[in-house]
Amino acid sequence: MNRMERMLQIAGLHDGEGVLIHKPSNMFYLSGYTGEGLVAAGNGFQAIITDFRYTEQAERQAPGFQVLMTERGVNHAQLAYRLFKDHGVTHVRYEDDQVTVRSFDRIRQAMPDMDFSSLHNAPETARRIKDQGELDNIEEACNISCRAFDALLPRIKPGLTEKQLQIMLDYTMLDMGADSVAFDTIVASGENGSLPHAIPSARVIQTGDMITFDFGAKKNGYCADMTRTVAVGQPSPEMKKIYETVLRAQEVCESVLAPGKKCSDIDKLARDIIDGAGYAGRFGHGLGHAVGIDIHEEPRLSQACGDILEPGHTITVEPGIYVPGLGGVRIENTCAITEHGARTLVHAQKALLIL
Repeated sequence: MNRMERMLQIAGLHDGEGVLIHKPSNMFYLSGYTGEGLVAAGNGFQAIITDFRYTEQAERQAPGFQVLMTERGVNHAQLAYRLFKDHGVTHVRYEDDQVTVRSFDRIRQAMPDMDFSSLHNAPETARRIKDQGELDNIEEACNISCRAFDALLPRIKPGLTEKQLQIMLDYTMLDMGADSVAFDTIVASGENGSLPHAIPSARVIQTGDMITFDFGAKKNGYCADMTRTVAVGQPSPEMKKIYETVLRAQEVCESVLAPGKKCSDIDKLARDIIDGAGYAGRFGHGLGHAVGIDIHEEPRLSQACGDILEPGHTITVEPGIYVPGLGGVRIENTCAITEHGARTLVHAQKALLIL
């Protein structure tokens, strides 16, 4: 069973029904195609609909798919309609969390006699369990990220700016074989460390600063995600305490990852450690999230997620403590859930580095 067949099975697609896929990450997962356009499929047929710029690319990347090209006066939705009519489709499932109201109006105009309903994230459900090829790509992205970080460490010094460090790290990942960065790299120093998603700024690194790096390479369409916090010179006793608390939470939670574990229970474990150390309210985000083609996937290690971990999940463990006016610490590994436990895909040192 290929990925498209598995997704259609998850969707419970019946004869006479078709699907429209607009999300680039889902198109890539189902077909291997990375260009613009959409995928239209049903039981027994699958096609990529795009324009002249991408038809050759689609034929190369998705040899098992019919490639249909738009032309003057015939848009993507109209071509999908012709395909659906040729295969007896009368009901269309679509990504209602992706298609805008305006785009949906155009689709309905192009398919006047079709019924429509939500696809209910069937592609994302299929994507939760990674196959070996996907795991290999994520691990390769993590290896590139770790090597780039190790190469950056000797270059970190007072006088550089956060932005300079971001550029250096991003360039190193690309130079070491990343196709791109997985997301906008975070570099947060000193008091900026209290901002979980800080934007690298012109702030100059000073002796005594803690610096948080949250970053990842992307390789063959798959993301890495890791975070390390280092000190430039001796940090304050309070920041050392914060670091040791976050490290303990990260290591304890990573050690209990296993099939059958409830996501919210693992999140609670980290929260209990951090709250118990006197930092209640200073860990305001979830403990982690799945990683794959997108940097944030399901399931999530959070207070609200009752999902159960399964072999093939790749998930981050990233507790943090953030104190306005003082700074913050976050430590993160991406981990793969195995048949009997979990293994980390990130091997950079977690013990406090004082540069």
